[in-house]
Amino acid sequence: MSMTETGVSVQEMEDVLVDTAEQFPFSLIVWNDEVNTFDWVIQSLMEVCGHTEEQAEQCALIIHFNGKYAVKKGDYDDLKPMCEALLDRGISATLAETVST
Repeated sequence: MSMTETGVSVQEMEDVLVDTAEQFPFSLIVWNDEVNTFDWVIQSLMEVCGHTEEQAEQCALIIHFNGKYAVKKGDYDDLKPMCEALLDRGISATLAETVST
């Protein structure tokens, strides 16, 4: 079994990823657009998703440069109202089932 630089085996890391996928089966994805400002997206992520300002800023940058980002993971019933709240604010958001590899 190979070890990473942190001394954690690859198998242990894979086990954590699988556990996380099972624990948080859905992702709230926010999509980039040419309409919403960084400030509005940041404010919305803080108010709707409970992100800190730093988390929200990082998410906004990733969304901008990658076109989309899973800003929150969790259960469908927890994420659905957040998705709807973002949509109500004019922010493109979808829910997707987390895929484990």
